[in-house]
Amino acid sequence: MDVEKALLDPASVFVSPGAVVEDDSLTRDQKVEVLRRWEYDARELEVAEEENMGGGPPDILGEVLDALHRLGSGAAGESQSPTKQGGT
Repeated sequence: MDVEKALLDPASVFVSPGAVVEDDSLTRDQKVEVLRRWEYDARELEVAEEENMGGGPPDILGEVLDALHRLGSGAAGESQSPTKQGGT
């Protein structure tokens, strides 16, 4: 499995966020990093959709957040003031 490719475009390597959690070739930290990238991408798509620039893949933010919680890691920026991208 190409970890670098997964970090750049998780959807091109994994069929779902749950598949990241189940992958035995990644460490927990790598899984979290891949899922955080996927979370960022999903949030960016939500912003684009709000600005009428949609047409991307279906919303999977909920699946990504569930996968992060399964790994014991919350969403990015949970302890910060929220923005649409999950940070400050």
